[in-house]
Amino acid sequence: VGNVVAALPGLLQTAQALEDAEDVSPADREQGWAVSARTHHLASTTLAKIGESDLTWLAAERAMHAADASENPLVLASASRSGTHALLANGRFSDALELADTTAAWLQPRITERDPAALSLLGMIYLRAAVAAARHQDRSTATELLRLATDLGNELGEDANHWKTSFGPTNVVLHRISAALDLEDVPYVVANGNIPVDHMPAERGMTYRIDLARGYCLAGQDGEALSTLQLAERKSPQLVRNNPRVRDTLRDMLKRAPVSGGARSSELFKMAQRCRAVQ
Repeated sequence: VGNVVAALPGLLQTAQALEDAEDVSPADREQGWAVSARTHHLASTTLAKIGESDLTWLAAERAMHAADASENPLVLASASRSGTHALLANGRFSDALELADTTAAWLQPRITERDPAALSLLGMIYLRAAVAAARHQDRSTATELLRLATDLGNELGEDANHWKTSFGPTNVVLHRISAALDLEDVPYVVANGNIPVDHMPAERGMTYRIDLARGYCLAGQDGEALSTLQLAERKSPQLVRNNPRVRDTLRDMLKRAPVSGGARSSELFKMAQRCRAVQ
């Protein structure tokens, strides 16, 4: 994430140059807008990861403006995905659901044609909105959005990565687990502790393991929780050590650890130090 943040100013400057380019063909101009849209999409999602919610929305707005100018429905859907993320990061849940519905309408002709990119982009928008609904304790909306995403995943028929979405049947299951955790359905989370994720992008696998560890912790299975977090840390050390849910899980385990488990020499305490869950 740090490397991407450092590169963003140069990337955004290049994107602006593409937007401002003169004496280019209509096709090149549309391509320039498309590149700008995807660059601002990257900026928006990256800024969301580091908690810059206001800047996240500004970048998402720029992405959608550029995508609209590109006249490419897939570019527009991709930008809408960042817009959905940004709206949710700013607490605008209803607006995010409205944008998801609008995107579905834009993509309907390509969905009907079973375009893998369209299936993937809309599927990920539904998954992100489903998790947000679960965090708002809106079980019925979360269930319906997960159903829609499941249908799209089944239609796609494989774990793919069209338009960098990582969408497919496995990702649907992983988001279902995230939603279950937010809806306090801990037994469901713990019962789904053996999903293969090594073929998934590192960040998605990490999120699943963090969710699973949280579920184990809430179920009082601290040994499984710690080993799951240690595995996630080995796979994605930077992302795990900067994750608020990891810190919460480690602190909860430390509170009820026996004296030996909470000692400074213990594996639990050492990981808590690495993740800045303790001083």
